[in-house]
Amino acid sequence: MSAGVWIGLAALGGVGAALRHVVDAAVARRTPHTLPYGIFVVNITGAFALGLLIGSGPGSDALRLAGTGLLGAYTTFSTWMLQVRVLLRVGRRRTAATYLGASLLIGLLAVWAGRALVS
Repeated sequence: MSAGVWIGLAALGGVGAALRHVVDAAVARRTPHTLPYGIFVVNITGAFALGLLIGSGPGSDALRLAGTGLLGAYTTFSTWMLQVRVLLRVGRRRTAATYLGASLLIGLLAVWAGRALVS
């Protein structure tokens, strides 16, 4: 990879992380705090965007920049898992299982929908 791609990855990673914070906070302000809706929205919209990206067939550098840099930093597996753990720790096993399963299923459907939309 060229130095420009590495710099682009770092820059787009910063943009993706900032965008994640903005979206998470905006959703959290408008929804009850009983579930982590903000990260759910972030991960589903990120999965959809990744599906669009993959379906459009970009070159390898564009895929690295947009897929790994921007969308990799925008979505967050670690926060998703932490939120499941928190729900389990406070005794909300059914909610944790529903959140985990719904995120996975809807995320996969979002990738499929995004890819189908542009293929």
